Amino acid sequence: MLKIGYARVSSKNQNLDRQLKALEGVSKVFTDKTSGQSMERPQLQAMLKYIRHGDIVVVTELDRLGRNNQDLTNLMNKIQLKGATLEVLNLPSMSGIEDENLRRLINNLVIELYKYQAESERKRIKERQAQGIALAKQKGKFKGGQRKFKENDSRLQHAFKLFLEGYTDKEVEESTGINRRTFARYRQRYGIYRSKESEGIK
Repeated sequence: MLKIGYARVSSKNQNLDRQLKALEGVSKVFTDKTSGQSMERPQLQAMLKYIRHGDIVVVTELDRLGRNNQDLTNLMNKIQLKGATLEVLNLPSMSGIEDENLRRLINNLVIELYKYQAESERKRIKERQAQGIALAKQKGKFKGGQRKFKENDSRLQHAFKLFLEGYTDKEVEESTGINRRTFARYRQRYGIYRSKESEGIK
């Protein structure tokens, strides 16, 4: 029986130090730096292939595994099909229960309750946001998200020109200061594409 850790942050700019510190006692740790909305995370899939019967998958919080109820349920089923169990460090520990089957049953019940609570809280937040927007619209105060750049913005047009000349999004960001993800959204919004012949040429 091995304890296998899994840690995740949502972007490459975030660090895993806090989670790795909490997982120091495990035998092996798999880590991803990507959104929890996708289940096709390389190290998550590697962890699922690696675990064996009797192993314990350890995470600091349940949302490190997934962000919605259905994905979490599917992941828990895959872990259980391998004969492994899931331990979530910020949930009550069942280590004092000697009977393995009873410990697994109670552990799964606690996780199900937590999933239900988290899903309910997300729904309440969305409902409150919708109510707030509706109220603001009634009062004429809601304007929606404001775009950072207009299409004729000189800096944005310069960025488009560099891109069409063969600059990568990273190089455009370095030259203009426009975040590459923001730039990609604006390219898609205004239909800025370049031919394959211009790729890598500048």
